[in-house]
Amino acid sequence: MNKQYCMITTTFDNKQEAENVINILLEKRLVSCCQLSNISSKYHWKGNIEIADEYIVHMKSKKVLYKEIESEILKLHSYEVPQIVMYDIQDGYKQYLEWIDNETK
Repeated sequence: MNKQYCMITTTFDNKQEAENVINILLEKRLVSCCQLSNISSKYHWKGNIEIADEYIVHMKSKKVLYKEIESEILKLHSYEVPQIVMYDIQDGYKQYLEWIDNETK
């Protein structure tokens, strides 16, 4: 069976909140890996251009788990409208994709 893989990204303004979400997603085996980086963001919000230091999280998983991942993030996220975006992984190193399979439910 050919599984569909994805990368999901979200951002947080608080590192501890990001780490909490990461830990829960890993414990529930919804993601195989999360990468956390500090970024600078500029965006439109409620009629203004905002500038913020944020933390971006890149998560690797299976597409069939996306809605569950999104639901968990929304339960825990402090943003009114968080960025939660899924990207298809079109192809990848076979052993890495097998690892995603083995590390997620």
